[in-house]
Amino acid sequence: QVQLVESGGGLVQSGGSLRLSCATSKFTLDEYAVVWSRQVPGKDREGVSCIHNRDDTTYDADSVKGRFTTSMDAAKNTVYLQMTGLKPEDTAIYSCATDKTCAWTVIAGRGAVPPSSQIGPWGQGTQVTVAS
Repeated sequence: QVQLVESGGGLVQSGGSLRLSCATSKFTLDEYAVVWSRQVPGKDREGVSCIHNRDDTTYDADSVKGRFTTSMDAAKNTVYLQMTGLKPEDTAIYSCATDKTCAWTVIAGRGAVPPSSQIGPWGQGTQVTVAS
């Protein structure tokens, strides 16, 4: 299985913005759903969003709704997570992985992430730090 590669993290002030990227050169991302999650060391992984271009589906967790936007550039084979209005509690390592559809993420809700048996491996992630 192929890990996706995340980039774009960094240090930003509260209220600031960042755009994260999730990409691979090994297969066509447009054929899959892509799930974004975040994790603080020592805490459970939290689902952030899901996008499935071919199903025209996007989903945002309540904790980020209205602030984060997920999109896909099929030509660049890249999924983006545009984050605005960042808060210190958004500080985490952000990772992405593939799923067949966003159905599990949408139905489960509440920031749940699909089981590892269902999805591709999480990438190594990119650190986002929001200073107060």
